Amino acid sequence: MTTVAVLADIHGVLPALEAVLADAQQAELIVLAGDIASGPQPVETLDLLTGLGERVVWVRGNADRELVEMARGTYDAKAPDAVSPWAAEQLRPDQVELLAALPTTVTIGDVLFCHATPRDDEEMVLVDSPISRWAQVFEGLPDEVRTVVCGHTHMPFARQVDRRLVVNAGSVGMPYGAPGPSWALLTEDGVQLRRAPLDAAEAAARIESESTYPGRAEWVAEYLLHTYSDTEALEAFRPRAEG
Repeated sequence: MTTVAVLADIHGVLPALEAVLADAQQAELIVLAGDIASGPQPVETLDLLTGLGERVVWVRGNADRELVEMARGTYDAKAPDAVSPWAAEQLRPDQVELLAALPTTVTIGDVLFCHATPRDDEEMVLVDSPISRWAQVFEGLPDEVRTVVCGHTHMPFARQVDRRLVVNAGSVGMPYGAPGPSWALLTEDGVQLRRAPLDAAEAAARIESESTYPGRAEWVAEYLLHTYSDTEALEAFRPRAEG
């Protein structure tokens, strides 16, 4: 089996991405499980990843879809946060087209990679969601798919669901549950949930220095210098995860 590093929810945080890439050098493939660019360093994040060439397999997340719609002027809902409209304005035309063309799922062998669930890029399912809820979101999934790897909730986990393995790679740029960029390594021996070493204060200082996002100081204070606990995140997400 090819060794695969799964990076989800980078959210345009370049120092965190660099830390994970340094930690994942042994991986033959890097799968990006969506929500790649929406954050304080969108252009730089996409440029670094495209520079890795065919080693990278791209999957689109809901935030990437929203960036495209915002950049094209077709987004007609309330922006999910303050940074997304700004990030959309920074993207070059080629980067907008890159995100627009990305698939919502990719299958490698018997492993399906998606952002939220195989059928929806913003559907919420949690580590403690009941089997009946998982059965809903996996309805119609081919029997040959034995592992599903996702992101979206920013909290890493691995659990069995009716003889399938479900892996959430967590979040590179906005991790919940514990500090440090989280990612997953898939090998022939199984799955490792990893956290890359990162000096949060140094990363925050870099973003404040290098990004032009007007709200960057508040952003790093909330997402780099502070970590929401798994309890806080589960409480916030649970109403959206009940189906």
